[in-house]
Amino acid sequence: MQQSQQTQQNQQPQQTQQPQQSEIRRPFGGGNFGRGGQRFMREPEKPKDFFKTIARLLTYFSGQWHILALIFVLSLGASVAALISPFLIGVTIDYLVDDPFAVTFTTILFALVAVYFMDSFTHFFQNWVVAGASQRLVKTMRTAVFARLQVLPIKFFDAHPHGELMSRLSNDTDNIASILGSALISLTSIVITLTGVLTMMLILSPTMTFFSLTAVPFFFIVSKTIASRTRRYFKEQQTALGRLNAKIEEDITGMPVIKAYSYENHAIAEFAQINEQLRHYGTQAQIWSGFIMPAMNIINSLSFAIVVFAGSFLAINGYITIGIIATFIAYSRQFARPLNDLASTYNQFQSALAGAERVFGILDEQEEPPDTPTAVTLTDTKGDILFQDVKFGYKPDIPIISNCNFRAPPGSVIALVGPTGAGKTTIVNLITRFYDIEQGTITIDGIPLQGYTRNSLRRIFGIVLQDTYLFTGTLLDNLRYGNESATLENVVQAAKLVGADHFISQLPDGYNTILTENSRTLSQGQRQLLAITRCVLADPAILILDEATSSVDTRTEIKIQSAMKMLMKGRTSFVIAHRLRTVINADEILVINHGKIIEQGNHAQLMQKNGVYNKMFQMQMGGLVAE
Repeated sequence: MQQSQQTQQNQQPQQTQQPQQSEIRRPFGGGNFGRGGQRFMREPEKPKDFFKTIARLLTYFSGQWHILALIFVLSLGASVAALISPFLIGVTIDYLVDDPFAVTFTTILFALVAVYFMDSFTHFFQNWVVAGASQRLVKTMRTAVFARLQVLPIKFFDAHPHGELMSRLSNDTDNIASILGSALISLTSIVITLTGVLTMMLILSPTMTFFSLTAVPFFFIVSKTIASRTRRYFKEQQTALGRLNAKIEEDITGMPVIKAYSYENHAIAEFAQINEQLRHYGTQAQIWSGFIMPAMNIINSLSFAIVVFAGSFLAINGYITIGIIATFIAYSRQFARPLNDLASTYNQFQSALAGAERVFGILDEQEEPPDTPTAVTLTDTKGDILFQDVKFGYKPDIPIISNCNFRAPPGSVIALVGPTGAGKTTIVNLITRFYDIEQGTITIDGIPLQGYTRNSLRRIFGIVLQDTYLFTGTLLDNLRYGNESATLENVVQAAKLVGADHFISQLPDGYNTILTENSRTLSQGQRQLLAITRCVLADPAILILDEATSSVDTRTEIKIQSAMKMLMKGRTSFVIAHRLRTVINADEILVINHGKIIEQGNHAQLMQKNGVYNKMFQMQMGGLVAE
């Protein structure tokens, strides 16, 4: 209960900008804290440069520059149409004042309808083009993020809640897609419209242009003040949303534990606290972004008043015509509209950039070190493993393994025993190169691990963990996970060897039964049998068994032990065990405590030493639990 509460507390949001704490979730570890029980602090996300983020987003259009050109052309057409209509109205008014019969209403109507039709068509086609382009961009970005996750080291996933990563991959990318399209249209049309309107206004009357622009400084002051607030709140909103998703993912996965410990009320309270923080930041973001339009309306009204009063004075004194006043009123509205759109788009951009920064944060993470140029493909391994003066820590200043020395001869069975957190799981993590050592050397067949390509190195291992993971798909696909070329006959044979064929045959669709991630329809023991079958089918050169029979009954355990004994024959095997009776026949037993091998030998030798192993064994045989 204490560990559960501690884990829940670590997910609570902080009221200030503080680094979040994440738990070590090691590949072969059990529970949220891992076998070693170590934790570390994740560095807080640092904000990225605004313009650098925009420029980086635009690089995803590298294969769609023709689309950007088309968007520019369409925006140009829409802007030209928008510029012509006020000019036509002004000219018409002047003609009507001078000679009411100089121009017919039919001609005016036809011209304006043509202009407005052009404006509507270009806007519709522009939205159509941008929608496809933005979705293709986000598809590319989402694919890049998912591919990046595949090459990141295990320590990255140890430091980031899974729900937060899911939020970045789905919510943040969707946010970019929904906003980027409208922003592209707005920014393009804004530049063209402002340039065109300003040019037409200067041509018609520089004096009236000056009066029309008197309100522009107020626009920039208001926009800068509001935008600085909205960007911060949108950033906090996205971060809080990531924490909320992490909390949801964690609680749904751990629902049996929550109910077992009657933790529902605490879980609701913790969710409410995170949800309240999301509400707070979301409300602030919407309030501040909502200020922009009322403020712009006030500035626009001020601008219209100035244009009307100044225009009236100039018209009375004969400097301009009434048609020019009408044209400038229309142009002032058109000039204000892009400024309003710019403010609105900028606020929307805050949300998109907040998501983009979080997405780029994953893309900028350091991936696993590449294979050295001299690395060779590991094939036909003998399984001769040697540890020499190995030192390692998940954090540099806290060593987990110190001065570790042992050898696993080809075909030998090495048992790793000791208290929880002693470093047993860490040793097998180092063998598979899920982590790289700090000092010393680990060799396979006389060559350091770095001398092999990482992919070929990991393919020689067969791993059965205490916590079995099954992927969504058919049971057959799950069993083939380590050997895609295996036939149905091969799969059935492996299942019979382990003893899983009996319950598989009783499933509604047998080997074609659809499993989900959790597969609650299967017991933990059945899930473990499937994991062992998957390992048998992969036919690995080196086995790693992490409490592989801890969730099965004694009768099934005996059957599995017999199958595993056949599987381990001729293969180097590492067995992590707490039940010492399961490793009595191991060739070498390493008793580990505080990251050091304190005793070493076979069962008989260690019992004769009358040391730590002897005490642990006697306590277990006597029905006691070793400390």
